[in-house]
Amino acid sequence: MKNVFRKGAISPDFIASSIQKHQSKTQIGAHDIFLGQVRADKIEGKTVGAIEYTAYEEMANLKFHEIREKTFDKFDITCMHIYHSLGKVGVGEICLFVFVSSPHRRTAFEALEFVVEEIKAHVPVFGKELFEDDSYQWKVNT
Repeated sequence: MKNVFRKGAISPDFIASSIQKHQSKTQIGAHDIFLGQVRADKIEGKTVGAIEYTAYEEMANLKFHEIREKTFDKFDITCMHIYHSLGKVGVGEICLFVFVSSPHRRTAFEALEFVVEEIKAHVPVFGKELFEDDSYQWKVNT
C-alpha cells in the first residue's frame, strides 16, 4: 500500500516529472489529470489565505488504496497515481494531484472523474481554512 501524502503543496516540478516518466509506456494513449488548487474563497466577509490539511494517515491511505483497486477493477486503465498534501497549502497552490492513464481517452476521462468523486466522498482528509485575519474554520467538502 502506497503513502499518497506529501508535505505541503504539490509542486509543478513534481507534476511535470510524473508526467514525463510515462513517455516510455507506449501502450498508453491518453492521460487525464486533476489538479486540486486552493481557492481564495470569501466566507462571511473573510478571505481564505491557505488550507491546513490533516488526516488519519493510516486510515486515509487504506481508503486511497481501496479507491485505486476499485478503479482498476471498473476501468481499463494502465496506471493511476494519487498525491494529497498534508500541512499548510497556500492559495493558488496544488493540494491534490490525480493522474490516470489508459489506452483510450474516454476511459481516462471517466476513471478520473470516478476517482476524484470517490476521494471527496470517502477519504478522511480534513482541511482547516485559514483566513487572512488569522481566524479559521473547518472546510466542508462539496
